[in-house]
Amino acid sequence: MSLPWILGDSATNTHVLSETAVVTAFCLSSDHIVVALEDGTIQGFNSSGAHQMFDVNKSKPAWALDIRDDTLVSGDTAGDLQVWSHATGKCTRSMSGHTSTVRCLQLVDINTLVSGSRDSTLRIWDPESGLCKLQLKGHEDAVRCLAVQDDLIVSGSYDFTCRIWSLSDGRCLKTLSGHTSQVYTLAFDGTRIASGSLDTTIRVWDAGSGACTGVLRGHTSLVSHVHIRGDITVTGGADGTVRVWSLQNMTQVHRIAAHDNSVTSLQFDDSRILSGGSDGRVCLWSLRTGKLVREVGKPADAVWNAAFKGQYLVTTVSRESKATLEAR
Repeated sequence: MSLPWILGDSATNTHVLSETAVVTAFCLSSDHIVVALEDGTIQGFNSSGAHQMFDVNKSKPAWALDIRDDTLVSGDTAGDLQVWSHATGKCTRSMSGHTSTVRCLQLVDINTLVSGSRDSTLRIWDPESGLCKLQLKGHEDAVRCLAVQDDLIVSGSYDFTCRIWSLSDGRCLKTLSGHTSQVYTLAFDGTRIASGSLDTTIRVWDAGSGACTGVLRGHTSLVSHVHIRGDITVTGGADGTVRVWSLQNMTQVHRIAAHDNSVTSLQFDDSRILSGGSDGRVCLWSLRTGKLVREVGKPADAVWNAAFKGQYLVTTVSRESKATLEAR
């Protein structure tokens, strides 16, 4: 069954988040949309459209968010993490330990939270008690991205490496070396890792052995987005292109000239790719052909986020210099 936003006949619900601030973090679940802004606010919306302002310390803007059920977690520029109730907008737990901005986090389950910071460390927390269970040291520069599957954590750093860690005991199991510049993004499906770097390449790694099984070349600038689904990886970069690759033979399937400037958001499923760009456009592409299906909505000044979940498509954009959330 086709979803209304795919056909182009869905209504748009619009909410101005700020007259001036830019969006710093975003997450979307089946029931909630949450947006953090540089003015320090965190704003949420539930599936019925109800708006929630979270009771934040505006001097510490959030740069990382994740949500599970009714529990929201944020990481801020002071290195602190907060657990929130989406229902009340109140902070139920605050956790301190990092000494610089939290750039990435994942709420694995109700008892496990993993965070990565510009202070070069990862930490594993119990969000129920607020205790830091383990500190993971090894990276020599900022931790920019992470992903967790089963008992494995994979992290990517500005020190040009990725590392594989044990979630249960915090040991570094493998160091993945090969990139020649900062790692900005990664995807991990439990067996394979794909990492994207400022060196313009994507490296594919075997999570068990740590071996590099392929190097994907084609982007001409920073690789900012990487996603894996089956034997396909889709990537986006500061060169404005979206590229589809086969992980079976490590070749490029499609090169899509998606945006006039950087790709700022990317998601795909079995049939379609959704991309957003700093050129203000949100585009839907065919995964099979690489051709444009349609543009979604009217062009904005810039797109920060574009994501779909179930029947909904949500974007955060700069429109007439205002930070605006649009849901379809």
